[in-house]
Amino acid sequence: MDTLDLGVTGMTCTACSGRVERKLNKVDGVEATVNFATETASISFDPSKVDSAALIDVVRGAGYDAFELSPDVPAETADGDGASISADPHEAARAREAADLRHRLIMSAVLTVPIVALSMIPALQFTYWQWAVLTMTTPVFFTGGAPFHRATWANLRQSSFTMDTLITLGTSAAYLWSLWALFLGNAGHPGMTMEMHLFPSDTTMDEIYLETTAVVITFLLLGRWFETRAKGRSSEALRALLDMGAKDAAVLRDGRETRVPIRDLAVGDVIVVRPGEKIAADGRVTEGASAVDESMLTGESVPVEVGVGSTVTGATINASGRLLIEVTRVGADSTLAQMARLVSEAQARKAPVQRLVDRISQVFVPVVILVSLLTLATHLLLGHGLAPAFTAAVAVLIIACPCALGLATPTALLVGTGRGAQLGLLIKGPEVLESTRRVDTIVMDKTGTVTEGAMAVTDVTAAAGVTPEEVLRLGAAVEAGSEHPIARAVVRRAGDNLPAVSDFSNAAGQGVRGVVDAREVTVGRPAGDLPAPLRTAFDAAQEQGGTPVVVSLDGQPAGVITVRDTVKATSAEAVAALRELGLTPMLLTGDNAGAARAVAREVGVRESDVIAEVMPDEKLAVVEKLQNEGRVVAMVGDGVNDAAALARADLGLAMGAGTDVAIEASDITLMNDDLRSAAHAIRLSRRTLGTIKGNLFWAFAYNVVLIPVAAVGLLNPMLAGVAMAFSSVFVVTNSLRLRGFTATPANSPRRKESSASRKESHLDAVNSTR
Repeated sequence: MDTLDLGVTGMTCTACSGRVERKLNKVDGVEATVNFATETASISFDPSKVDSAALIDVVRGAGYDAFELSPDVPAETADGDGASISADPHEAARAREAADLRHRLIMSAVLTVPIVALSMIPALQFTYWQWAVLTMTTPVFFTGGAPFHRATWANLRQSSFTMDTLITLGTSAAYLWSLWALFLGNAGHPGMTMEMHLFPSDTTMDEIYLETTAVVITFLLLGRWFETRAKGRSSEALRALLDMGAKDAAVLRDGRETRVPIRDLAVGDVIVVRPGEKIAADGRVTEGASAVDESMLTGESVPVEVGVGSTVTGATINASGRLLIEVTRVGADSTLAQMARLVSEAQARKAPVQRLVDRISQVFVPVVILVSLLTLATHLLLGHGLAPAFTAAVAVLIIACPCALGLATPTALLVGTGRGAQLGLLIKGPEVLESTRRVDTIVMDKTGTVTEGAMAVTDVTAAAGVTPEEVLRLGAAVEAGSEHPIARAVVRRAGDNLPAVSDFSNAAGQGVRGVVDAREVTVGRPAGDLPAPLRTAFDAAQEQGGTPVVVSLDGQPAGVITVRDTVKATSAEAVAALRELGLTPMLLTGDNAGAARAVAREVGVRESDVIAEVMPDEKLAVVEKLQNEGRVVAMVGDGVNDAAALARADLGLAMGAGTDVAIEASDITLMNDDLRSAAHAIRLSRRTLGTIKGNLFWAFAYNVVLIPVAAVGLLNPMLAGVAMAFSSVFVVTNSLRLRGFTATPANSPRRKESSASRKESHLDAVNSTR
C-alpha cells in the first residue's frame, strides 16, 4: 500500500469532510481519513488499482479542490531561507478565502445599511425607493451570497443538505418573492410605501422582503469570515520547526573552511562548529570537546558534555568549545525532519470536532424544506389563494434561515478569544473549546513550564575551616572564565567584584582551574574521595536532581556548590487550580528521574504520576498511551521537544515564553510563563463553550416556536425577517457577556481566605464554567 497526503479546500463544515471521506473510501483499494480542521486527506491506496491523479479527481468530483502535499517536509525549505514554505498551498488558499470573504462582507455591509433603513423607516421611502433597494440588494444576493450558493449547488449534486442549502433557499425565496411583487404585483408602483405589520396581506403581492435577503447574507458572511480567521494553520508548526535549524555550515574541503547552504551538505562531510553556533546536521564528533545545549530535544536544562566519538544532533547549540563533526544524516533522515513529521502526523490524526450545528442540519434543513412545501400545498388546498399560500411558505423559509445559528459559534468565539487575548490566553478555534470540556488529565512538561528553565545556585556547602561565602567567591572567580551554563549560574550568584584569576585553564568534561589570591582553585568533578559532609551534600544534590560541582583549594576539597533548575513560585498553586477543575496533573520530562521526583514533590504531583527520561517521540507515545487508556489528555509544554505531543494531545497548551514550534503546534497559547494561566485558559474555554451552546439552544428554540406560526399564515415574512434579526442580536448580546470573564489575580484576597472559604469559592468557580 502507498500513502498520499492531499490538501482539500472548499469544505465549509464537517459534513463536507465526511462526504469527501465517503467518496474516497468507495474507491477500490483505498482507505482514507479526511480532517476538516486541518483540511487534509490522509490516504492509503493500492497503486495497482488507482493512482494519485485519480484520487484527486475523486475529490474534485465531489465539488472540492485538492492538491498533493509534499511527502518530504524539509524540501519545503529547499532555498535555504524558509521562503518557499510560506507559499504553502494551504496557507495561500486560506489567505485567498479570508480576503475574498472580507471583500464580499464589506460590499454587502455597505449596501445593507441603506437597504434596511429604507425598508424599515417609511419616512425615508422616496418615490421609486423600492427599485433603489432592488438595485442595491442584487449585488448582495448574487455576489455576497455566492459562497453559500456555490456550496448549496455542490451539496445538491451529492444529494446532501447543509445550512448553506437553507441559506440559499431562504434568501432566494425572499429575493424571488420581491421580484414577483415588483414586476407582477403592486410593489413596483410609484409612491408605494411599506410599513411593519404583524400579519401578511390577504390577496395582493404589494410587499418586498429584500432587506431580509441582504441582512441574512451580510450576517452570515460575517460569521463565515470569523470562522475562517479562527481556523488553525497546521503548517506554521512545521515552518517554525524547520526554521530552528542552521541555514548554512562551515565545511572542511581540501583543508579549508567553506560555508555552504544546508542543502549542499552530504553524509561524510566534516563541519566546523564554534562556540555559540548551531550544529548544522546530525553527526559524530571527530575532534574537540564542548558542552552542547540539547534542551530542544530532551527538555533537560543541563548541557551535555561531548567529545571525540559523541553523537550530536542538528539544530542543537554548541555552548563552549570548537568541534569538528562528521555528518551522518541529512535532509529527510535528520532528527529535525523526523520531529517535523511527528508534528505533522500528530496533527493529521487529530479528529475534527463534529459541530452541533452541522449534525442537526442533516435533519433540520430537509424538515424545514418539507414544512415549507406542505405549508404551500395546505394553503392552496384550503382555498386561501396563491398569494397568502406563497407568503406563508416564504415566511417559513425566512424564519428558519440560520442567521443566528451561523453567528452562534463565531461571535462567542470572537468575544471569548478576544477576552482571552486581553488576559494573555490565545485560543485558536472552536474545536479547542469542546476539548476543554472533556479533558480529565493534564500532562505538564517540567523544564520551562513547571520550572524556570534556567540554572541557579540553590546550595553551597563548605568543608571545615572554609566559609560558604569563600567557596562561592573563589569558585565564581574561576568559573567567570568559562561559558558553560553552570559556570554562568555560579557567577550570577556570586555577583560582581570577583578577584582576579591567573593561569586559567579548561579541562573538557572535568572542569576549570586557575590561581586566585595565590591559591590554586579548581571547580568541577571530584578528583578523589570527599570528606563526609561534602559527600553527603554531593549525593543529596544528585538525589534531588541537582548538579553538584566541587570547589578545591590547593588540591583539597573545600566545598560543594549545587546548581539546579528551580521551580516557579506559582507552579504549586497552578497544580492545585488544575485539580479543582477536575483534572489529574502529571509530570512528563526528558530530565532525570531524581530531578523530576523532586519537582513533583514541590508542586504537589504524585510520584506515581511522574514520567521521566523520555525523548520527543516517547513523549508522543506517552500521550497516545494515556488516550488509549480512555483518558482525554491536555498537554502543557514550551519546547520543540514538546511539539509533537502538543499536537497529538486532545488539548495542547503552549507557554508563550517557549519556542514558536510549541506555540504553533498547540491549541491554546499562554502568553507568559505562569502555569496558572493554563487553569485560566481552561475556565475561559469552558465558559465560551457554554455560551456557544446557549446561543445554539435559543437560536433553535426561536425556530421551533416561530416556524409553526409562520406555517399557519400568521406571520408576515417581513416581520419574520425582523424576528430573525432580533435573534441574531440576542446571540451577539449573549456572547458579549464573555467580556466580563476575569482570571483570579495572584494578589487576590482569595489567596488570604481560610481553607474552608477558599474551598467554597473554588467550587463556585468550577460550577460557573459548566
